[in-house]
Amino acid sequence: MPRKAARLIGVSLLGLAGVLVASTVAGLGFRAYRQHLAAETLAIRSPNGVQEGAYVDIGGIKQWIQIRGEDRDNPVLLFVHGGPGGSTLPISSGWRPWEKHFTVVQWDQRGAGRTYGAAGEDALAPTMTLERMTQDGIELVEYLRNHLHKDKIVLVGHSWGSFLGIHIVKQRPDLFYAYVGTGQVVGRVTFEKSFELAITHLQELAQSASNSEALAELAPIVARPRITPQNRLVADKWSKSLGLPSIESFQLAGPVPPPFMPDFSLLDWYNWRKGMAFSAKYLRGREGPMFKRDVASLGLAFPIPVVFIEGDADYNTPSGPAEQLFNQIIAPHKEFVRVRGGGHFIPFDRPDEFLAELVAYVRPLVPD
Repeated sequence: MPRKAARLIGVSLLGLAGVLVASTVAGLGFRAYRQHLAAETLAIRSPNGVQEGAYVDIGGIKQWIQIRGEDRDNPVLLFVHGGPGGSTLPISSGWRPWEKHFTVVQWDQRGAGRTYGAAGEDALAPTMTLERMTQDGIELVEYLRNHLHKDKIVLVGHSWGSFLGIHIVKQRPDLFYAYVGTGQVVGRVTFEKSFELAITHLQELAQSASNSEALAELAPIVARPRITPQNRLVADKWSKSLGLPSIESFQLAGPVPPPFMPDFSLLDWYNWRKGMAFSAKYLRGREGPMFKRDVASLGLAFPIPVVFIEGDADYNTPSGPAEQLFNQIIAPHKEFVRVRGGGHFIPFDRPDEFLAELVAYVRPLVPD
C-alpha cells in the first residue's frame, strides 16, 4: 500500500475514533442531565418523608433495598418483584403517587440487580432456593419493622414475587397486615393454562393469516395442550412467525423512562440483565419451584386478610387458576379484584388504577 494512502486511512480511522468518542461523551452527558431532571421529579421533600437506598445484611449476604414515602406514619408496603430476578428499581417511576399513601419498599432479591452484583454468581449459586429466599424475606421484614418502627407491614407480590410472597406470609403471618397478590402464580396449573391460552391465540393468528402449515402443526397441540419440549418448540416457532405478543410488550407508565432513572448506573443495568438470566437458571422452567410446587399445598387457611388484584387479560399468569385458589382460601377477610383489560403488568402499565385498588381494599386493613 502506498505510504500516502496508508496515512489517509490512518487519519480517517483517527477521525472516526474521535467521532465515536465525542458521541459517547455526548450521550453520557445527555443521560446524566436527564437523570438529574428525573431526580428532581422523583425527590421526596416532605418533612416526615423517607428516601433511602442501602445494602442490608440478609441471609449472609448484602441485599439492596430502597425505601421511599412522603410520610413515615403511612403503612409500609413491601413490593416483592417478579422475574425471577426482575428488580423493579428502574421501572417504578409510575409509583410516585403510591408514596403519598404508603412507604414503598423495593427489594433486589437474592440473585437480582444490585444484590446479584454485590455477591457474585459463585457465592449465590448454591443458595438460589425457594427456602433460602423465603427466609430472606422474613429477615427483611424483621429489619423493616425495626428500622421503620412498625409492628406489621403489607406485602404485595407480583408474578414470581406472588409465589415467593405467599411462602413468606404463610411462614410468618404475624408480621403482616395483609397479603396482596397480582399476576398470582399458583403453581404448575398457572403455566399449563398460560400455554393453553397461547396455543389458542396462535391458532387464531394462523387462521387469520390463512397459514395452513401453522394450523397443521398446531392442531394436535390444540387438541391436547400439554407442556412438553416438542410442543414448546412448535409454539416458539410460530410465536415468532405469527407475531404473538411477548411478555415484554407492555407500555410502562410513569414520568421517567427506565434509561434515565436517577442513581441507576450502566453497571446497574448490566447487573440487572445478568441477574435476570442467572436467576432464571435456578428458579424458572420445569425444574423450578413454581412448576414443581403448588401454593395450595401450604394450606388454604390464612390468618390475615388476602387480596388478589388480577387482570382479566393476563395471558402470562391467567387469572383463572388464581381465582380458583382464591375461592378455596379461608381468611378473616378476602377480596378478588378484577381489572378489566388488565394484563400481567398492571402495577407498571396501570399504576394509578392499581393504587386506587390498594387504597380501596388494602389501606383500610391497616389500623391508624
